[in-house]
Amino acid sequence: MNFSVWVAVLGGVLLTLALTSSWLRWLPVTTSAVCLLLGIVIGPSGLNLLKLSLENASLWMEHLTEVAVLFSLFVCGLKLRLPLRNKTWCIAFGLAGPVMLLTIIGVCLLLHWGLQLPWGPSLLIGAILAPTDPVLAALVQVNDAQDVDSVRFGLSGEAGLNDGVAFPFVILGLLLLHGDGSPGEWQDWVLRSLLWAVPAGLLTGYWMGRGIGRIALSLRIHNEDSTLGPNDYLTLALIALAYVAADAIGGYGFLSVFAAGLGLRQEEVKSTGVTQPPAEQLVQPVVGHQNVEPQDAVHGDTAQLQDSQVAAGIMMGDMLAFGSLVERAMEVFLVTLLGVVLIAHWDWRALWIGAVLFCLIRPLSVAVMPWGSLLSWPQRGLIGWFGIRGIGSLFYLFFALNHGLSAEVATVCTDITLSVLALSILLHGVSTQPMLARYEQLKKRKS
Repeated sequence: MNFSVWVAVLGGVLLTLALTSSWLRWLPVTTSAVCLLLGIVIGPSGLNLLKLSLENASLWMEHLTEVAVLFSLFVCGLKLRLPLRNKTWCIAFGLAGPVMLLTIIGVCLLLHWGLQLPWGPSLLIGAILAPTDPVLAALVQVNDAQDVDSVRFGLSGEAGLNDGVAFPFVILGLLLLHGDGSPGEWQDWVLRSLLWAVPAGLLTGYWMGRGIGRIALSLRIHNEDSTLGPNDYLTLALIALAYVAADAIGGYGFLSVFAAGLGLRQEEVKSTGVTQPPAEQLVQPVVGHQNVEPQDAVHGDTAQLQDSQVAAGIMMGDMLAFGSLVERAMEVFLVTLLGVVLIAHWDWRALWIGAVLFCLIRPLSVAVMPWGSLLSWPQRGLIGWFGIRGIGSLFYLFFALNHGLSAEVATVCTDITLSVLALSILLHGVSTQPMLARYEQLKKRKS
């Protein structure tokens, strides 16, 4: 399949989405579900316009999915404005910690006892499917940095954290498959992959975000070029440096990039004020503000704002816009590719695996947590259902495939993972908008 055909097909998919967006937005379906169906139509089982061999493409697919997740994690971190001491963060920590661990255990037991798979593949698939997705779950996450709804904030924090927290359990699954079971291997996993890599990634990214954010704001205020600075470059630089710095010291890059977004947002809070709206909403930078006079670069009334607020508002607005654009483009491309290969890798066992995961394991894991007054029972029900799987699981699948899986294990992992992901995209894609609309109506009635 030559490059021109790939570009033509991708352009056709994007054109279809662009021209039908005004019609699709009235339907209870997400963009991801549409892209998945389009991928099936243009794939080998449909019009045969596009073919993809996962065996030959696993290396570049690993890196492509990794980039998509990194951008999504950074944007997710930028949108979470509550201070870490706020109790709402307990929801995110609970979902990304105990709930995800219970999900891994539940899926592992299901595959081992239900499908008679060995413990190694069972744990590996459980870890691959456990994290919720920051790329495909945009509808259920916070709308902007001012959104502090418990359900949306908890799901956003969970998606930001658990793509990194799942990493040690993916490594543990590979260890069960390839290791010799010696005490030294287990000790190394606990110390290096669990106790060191998780906090190292979080702390590295957070303080890099705060430090680079402080330097960038200071320079732009001092040089009076708040409207001229290339904030898209700053986005790329911070994502790249946070990832590489964490990786260099043995930390998880996913957690580092998410924490970098959080740290940068806290610098905005420091310059704007905790009680003030997010700076980007106060300033409202215009599109193409680098090419106009400073007084014409914003929509907001900046006469009463400090220079630090204006600089932070333009910087955050640009970074959110750029990151979201890349995130959406990667979502379209990767989900379409998932549709292209889906029929060839479809596994009917995924129907009951997905049913147990979506309707039993995830909801029960959320329900047994001692949330107290943080979440009402209807909110717990929503969070229990909105465990959307997606691009993060694709990354972990390709990561595992590139680490020496046997042909039999690779086939089982690939087929089950892709099939369950497709079910999640379709089921959650159809149910998300109606359920959220109902939830928002109930909130308005109570208020």
